Amino acid sequence: MRGMSSDLLLILLTAGFAFAASVPFLIIPILIAPKNPNKPKETQYECGQIPSGGGKFSLMMQYYAYLLMFVAFDVMSMFLFAWGISLYNVGLSGFLAVILFIGILLIPLGFTLYHAARRELW
Repeated sequence: MRGMSSDLLLILLTAGFAFAASVPFLIIPILIAPKNPNKPKETQYECGQIPSGGGKFSLMMQYYAYLLMFVAFDVMSMFLFAWGISLYNVGLSGFLAVILFIGILLIPLGFTLYHAARRELW
């Protein structure tokens, strides 16, 4: 029990330090940033070009499919790397957990492949 409380204390100290270190980065810009809005500052532009016409947002579906596959396989590879290192220690329960994890991550992969095949959305 003593080891667990010291581990919890270390986690709380790390979280407290992260909070204490990030608060100044959020407060200082609010205090010292100039606040004199005007029309040119509020105009939206991209790459120095003044916009013309109505703005619109378009999402290219082929990049969305690649992004979903990257995220799914990135998470899977991180988990499988840690599982592979401790393969001899996890036993049957660890093996079943990995099979369940891979099964769960096959759902977004199937979703991505389904949408990647629907080229009329692109």
